[in-house]
Amino acid sequence: MFLTISTTGAPDRPATDLGFLLHKHPDKAQSFSTSHGTAHVFYPEASADRCTAALLLEVDPVTLVRRGKGKGRGGAPDAALAQYVNDRPYAASSLMSVAMTTVFKSALKGVCRALPDRVEERLPLRIEVPALPAKGGAELVRKLFAPLGWSTVEALPVPLDESFPEWGDSRYVRLVLEGELRLADALRQLYVLLPVLDDAKHYWVAPDEVDKLLRAGEGWLAVHPEHKLITSRYLSRRWGLTRQAEQALELVRLAESDDLEVESVDNAVDETADTEERPVPLAVARRTAILDALHAAGAARVLDLGCGQGQLVQALMKDVRFTAITGVDVSMRALTLAARRLKLDRLGERQAARVTLRQGSLTYTDKGLRGYDAAVLSEVIEHLDLPRLPALEYAVFGSARPRTVLVTTPNVEYNVRWETLPAGHVRHGDHRFEWTREEFRAWADEVAGRYGYTVTLTPVGPEDPEVGPPTQMAVFTRTDQDRPDRDRTDQDRTDRDRPDRDRTDRDRNRDAREARVARDVPDPHQTHEAHQAHRTHEKKKEAKAA
Repeated sequence: MFLTISTTGAPDRPATDLGFLLHKHPDKAQSFSTSHGTAHVFYPEASADRCTAALLLEVDPVTLVRRGKGKGRGGAPDAALAQYVNDRPYAASSLMSVAMTTVFKSALKGVCRALPDRVEERLPLRIEVPALPAKGGAELVRKLFAPLGWSTVEALPVPLDESFPEWGDSRYVRLVLEGELRLADALRQLYVLLPVLDDAKHYWVAPDEVDKLLRAGEGWLAVHPEHKLITSRYLSRRWGLTRQAEQALELVRLAESDDLEVESVDNAVDETADTEERPVPLAVARRTAILDALHAAGAARVLDLGCGQGQLVQALMKDVRFTAITGVDVSMRALTLAARRLKLDRLGERQAARVTLRQGSLTYTDKGLRGYDAAVLSEVIEHLDLPRLPALEYAVFGSARPRTVLVTTPNVEYNVRWETLPAGHVRHGDHRFEWTREEFRAWADEVAGRYGYTVTLTPVGPEDPEVGPPTQMAVFTRTDQDRPDRDRTDQDRTDRDRPDRDRTDRDRNRDAREARVARDVPDPHQTHEAHQAHRTHEKKKEAKAA
């Protein structure tokens, strides 16, 4: 996937100023990681008379396969075998738009501290895109770019096969734009119109796409004769978002017709009153859901297993209903940071007595964790290798056995809603797995049945009608105090039922002897010693007689 931006210069305005405006030095070749591969920026030519910057996007085909099939999910919209054969690594699309925001972020905003006066100047630009998918053909390409100030708009159809001209043209064109424009304006136009011509996006179109469209289309989209088509295609024909964008553009048109500011036209809201509903961060929503579940369970003594840097412990400390709070983590560094966050060294005696931080592995049983009302495993289980998960299950549900256990974990189905999350990747580099809603439910039901709990699943965060919430939470409630031993396998028994590992052989032999005496069973050690003494005595008698 390739794009070049060229300009010419004069003695007092060298063409190499393009490097300042793009914030990329002409003498260097640079690489940047993107959500689907690597973007390379280099300059095939850089002189005072002419300068060309090239953006080469190297798309990872494995990432595309993991993304899945279908429109808006990484595959070409009209390819029957899109998972295996598609044009995404070669044809300019929304992948290139996202790469531009990564590589030319400051240039898109029109910011250049080195040459601030050049930012507002119109430059003689030439932009070339060798392969551009154009659903609507070359004529639509000209209809979209010609009203934007370009003196030359060439959209040359690419034949399906030059050796067989009778096959006709493909849906791709070779785009060449020439004209005098501000560099920021040219980049914003490309950012919007590349996915519009492709009529597909590789990521889910969320409500924030409306704001992106309005920012990139500032100054040109509201008056564009094809603004309805651009808006509809850019927002993947989501009717609600399209209507929202059109209403905003209508305000812009009204303001421009009356030579007013948009804010003065849209004055129905008192700016001094903060009535906007801002999205709640997922971490905050998760802690709120946990606190609500703990209150509903009537928990006072709480374990935070895998407490990390103590964010949840800090929230628990603010509520006087929690009388004993213990944070457990295997990382001493995390516990040190948690102690600093909680300011344990500055707490009063009564407050300090409520909080305990202790090092421990969650895959080993710990008698000190018994007797608590509730235990929380917030975003913990996905950090374990699956073969070690049964050990954690036993340590928490079998050994510690609190009345309530809360488990939160990411919903992998929701990952397609994160625009910047590479396809096939988990949300954190340390995650060993991430479960779908069905997989999490199956695991929770199995654990609850094995250890004598009931379980209910609760969504955390905004719930999407197609892929569910970003986080899923299971609330386990113990159904009995002590389960009959006959109903449990050896693996399910608690440490109280198992032999104490710290006891010596002498202790175990003593207990065994006491049990045999109670049952009138001869001690095998004593029987053997008596037999040996008897044989020795008989041998002495035989030797004396001889």
